[in-house]
Amino acid sequence: MSENDTDKLNILIKQPRKLFHTKDLELLWGIKNKNTLYSTINRYLKRKILIQIYRGFYSIVESDKINDFELGSSAIHNYCYLSTETILIKSGIIFQFIPYITFCAARKKRVEILSKSFLCRKLDARYLYNTAGIIEHESYKEATPERAVADMLFFNNKYYFDAKSLIDWEKVKTIQKEVGYI
Repeated sequence: MSENDTDKLNILIKQPRKLFHTKDLELLWGIKNKNTLYSTINRYLKRKILIQIYRGFYSIVESDKINDFELGSSAIHNYCYLSTETILIKSGIIFQFIPYITFCAARKKRVEILSKSFLCRKLDARYLYNTAGIIEHESYKEATPERAVADMLFFNNKYYFDAKSLIDWEKVKTIQKEVGYI
């Protein structure tokens, strides 16, 4: 492996995330020439340094080691955060089986990757980029249970919550006001 390849590998390893789009690799490696970029990616694929998730989307770890939330957030490839049913289930507020992981994003979208389903609900920018009740993890963002309740009520004001007693309604109201839902 050349010194240049070692440098590129070190750049990837030092990243907190493990998933990259072609454009991410171009920026990280500082490669402006598309032919050089694609040659480097192909060389890394052959050496199994990069693993192709789908065309233009790569991982540096095996697919079974990828966090589902990071996978969905990276696949959406726009600002988004984990919310609604996924957070409500995780918090014990609803009990239903939901066959997809839910995000809020600027566009409505469904994505299937590695036998996982992701659903994005469209949220207007004035609400989406408001950080009230949003927890920032290293590789994805996640709503608090109260923000997830506020989001869900925004999308469906008659939504049924199985364990209403687990909801801090004062925090929900505060978030609804702060975000601008009410």
